[in-house]
Amino acid sequence: MALDQETFSQLIDTLRRFVENRLVPLEAEVSETDKIPDDVVDDMRALGLFGLATPEEYGGLGLNLEEEVRIIIELGHTTPAFRSVFGTNNGIGSQGIVMDGTPEQKQKYLPKMASGEIIGSFALTEPEAGSDAASLQTTAILDGSEYVLNGTKRFITNAPQANLFTVMARTGKSIKGASGISAFLVEAGIPGLSLGPRVRKMGQQGAHVCDVIFEDCRIPADALIGGVEGRGFRTAMKVLDRGRITISGMCIGNAQRLIRDSLTYAMERKQFGKPIADFQLVQAILADCETETYAAKSMVLDTARRKDTGEDVTKLAAICKYYASEMVGRVADRAVQIHGGAGYVADYGIERFYRDVRLYRLYEGTSQIQQLIIAREMMKEAKG
Repeated sequence: MALDQETFSQLIDTLRRFVENRLVPLEAEVSETDKIPDDVVDDMRALGLFGLATPEEYGGLGLNLEEEVRIIIELGHTTPAFRSVFGTNNGIGSQGIVMDGTPEQKQKYLPKMASGEIIGSFALTEPEAGSDAASLQTTAILDGSEYVLNGTKRFITNAPQANLFTVMARTGKSIKGASGISAFLVEAGIPGLSLGPRVRKMGQQGAHVCDVIFEDCRIPADALIGGVEGRGFRTAMKVLDRGRITISGMCIGNAQRLIRDSLTYAMERKQFGKPIADFQLVQAILADCETETYAAKSMVLDTARRKDTGEDVTKLAAICKYYASEMVGRVADRAVQIHGGAGYVADYGIERFYRDVRLYRLYEGTSQIQQLIIAREMMKEAKG
């Protein structure tokens, strides 16, 4: 592990207190205002949360994936929007640089991302390219010492706050599919880059999303990640493999929180003269939630360990994302059922989690895309 056990245990304890004492009391406010308070973001910077996965040489904590997943599970005990503030800096917003960036790109951006001075964002999805990411139409045409970007990216997380975008664009107009896609680092505020209005969502208030629009946007040629064209799709897929594992950690943390709240409610709520937790049908619901959450946690930690050893985990990452995201949806639905009418109204926060967790089955690859990846990898293995 990147940290010694004692130091890592202290970090977990600190984060657990931060979640319970600082973040949980703000959940309703964040949902109502659609904003994470600035002082909370400052606290996140002070705790080093923006640099969990950034290598130590660039100012981060340098956690391995298993450690990061364990931390994310703890952060999942509160509304997902809090983690979204710094999540892209540890995941899809920075990992393209960590994995495939040039030494100059790493030195220029990673220290500021680790400190939270720069907020990163990942721009892949387009109006006509979601699950079929290889069909994206945004172009980057080399013109002398600059690339000229044109196109629109859709549903881009953290885009309203982002200082740096990792943008996937087609550099080879005549090259179809994934091999014509390259990855670029585009700084916010440059001419030709504009943002659409913030999207209103069914859940995860406080995590902001909007379109990112490029109109003859000129960027220097050295903004090309790795300095080589045609590798952007591979970079994106590697980033998403890792991201699917960390998202699975959030699903587990959210499920644990829902189980805790449901168990507490069931032991206090009385019907027919006794707590509803004494009824076997309610016990069966709780048992199903606990069992499925444990199964998800076991597979996700196993997959994280395997990735830390250098194993190809494309299939396992898809299995984790598919199972964990579907699992937390079932747990949230059961939590509403246990709470009854109280689960449907806003006072208890259960309906908020019910809406929040629905997104996990959609972003960074829908459940159906995960099924296709799993089956494809199975067939590859069978062919040897």
